[in-house]
Order: sequence, then C-alpha cells, then structure tokens
Amino acid sequence: MSGHSKFANIKHKKEKNDAAKGKIFTIIGREIAVAVKEGGSDPANNSKLRDVIAKAKANNMPNDTIERGIKKAAGDAGNVNYENNVYEGYGPGGVAIIVETLTDNKNRTASNVRSAFTKGNGSVGTTGCVSYMFDTKGQIFIDKEECSIDPDELMMIALDSGAEDFAENDDSFEITTAPEDLGSVRENLESQGIIPASAEVARIPQTLAKLTDETDIKNLQKILDLLDEDDDVQNVYNNWDEE
Repeated sequence: MSGHSKFANIKHKKEKNDAAKGKIFTIIGREIAVAVKEGGSDPANNSKLRDVIAKAKANNMPNDTIERGIKKAAGDAGNVNYENNVYEGYGPGGVAIIVETLTDNKNRTASNVRSAFTKGNGSVGTTGCVSYMFDTKGQIFIDKEECSIDPDELMMIALDSGAEDFAENDDSFEITTAPEDLGSVRENLESQGIIPASAEVARIPQTLAKLTDETDIKNLQKILDLLDEDDDVQNVYNNWDEE
C-alpha cells in the first residue's frame, strides 16, 4: 500500500469503535509486556519500551493504563511467554501478505491465520516467499492537520535527526529511517514539538500490485478484515495498490 493509504488506514483505525480500540490496546499491552521482559520497566533505560509508550500515546491509550501495563509486566516478567511469529502468503491476484503475530498459543494463531487466508481464497506460503518484496524501515507519519511547520523545514529537521528519506503525501508527511534509528529520530522530532501520528518499524513494499477483479478485491478484503480482528495479529503488510 502507498504511503497515503497507509496513513489513511492509521487514521481509520484510530476512529474505529470501542471494540477495535480494545483490540489495539491489547496489541500494545502485549508489546509493553515483551519490552519490559527484555529490557526492564524503566523507559529511560529501555529504548524499546519508549517506542511502545510512544505508540500507545499515539493511539490515545490513557497514561494510567500505560503505567498499569508496565507495572503488571514488571511483576509478571517471569511469566510472560508471548512468542513472535511471522507468516507469509498470497492473497487473490498474487498480492503479497506478511502477518506478524505475538501470541501465547502458537497453534491457535497458526490455525486462525491459515483460516483467514483460506476464507479469502489465498494461501499461506513458506518463510521468505514474499518478504524479499518488502524493505524493513522505520516509518514515521506526521498529520498535516497537526503540523504547522513548513515542509522544507520539517524535511531538514528530519534529515538532520538521522532520517533516510522524507516524502509529502496528500494528508501526511512520511519520514523513513533505518530500523535502529527510529527511536532516536522520533525522540528528536518530539523534542522540537513535532508529535508523530505514528512511528514504528514497518515492512514497506518495493512494488505494488493492482487488482481489477471485484471478486478478488472482496476476497482480499475478507482476509485483511479477519486478520485485523485477531488479537494475536500485531501487524499485517501487503503490496495491494488500493488507489
């Protein structure tokens, strides 16, 4: 998906109903638990936790909910057994799909992911079958409506902060970084009063695939909707050109 549609999707998710917000909060809660287990409960000494907290705030998670999540994770650190798994496959028309999951039950998650693909006339492939078609980058979106800085000035701030690239979309500015530089670039932007709408490591498609058949489009949307509803699914990336 293009930068524009990706940002539109971010805004759409934020405006969803309470049930969808609960799903987002569940995802972030698990990420907090894993970050605390790996690096401790002090954000000052845990860059991964700082990034997750920034993601939580960008999704309007209340501060007390964030703090409770950190305290709970610190107390249960020895009992956190979430496992990262990545599934790759094809949707209708050969659209490439990558599904990142974080789960305490790998068998349940694998079954649900395969079911989503099957119901949308897609198929799960082997590891590496489509990931080579994506670049892993830090991706920061800034809402134009929330940013009064001149685009050229914003670009220079981003590049001086260590960003690799800067692009202007219809309703957002998109900043890309090396994955390991995401946190430092985001923090430098925030220190200058520039608050991203989102900032996370993402898989960006190198090329986009167009779908013209209405049945294919409906089936692909079915796959994406089913995956979106699954609490074990953290992120879904695809190379569908929606525009």
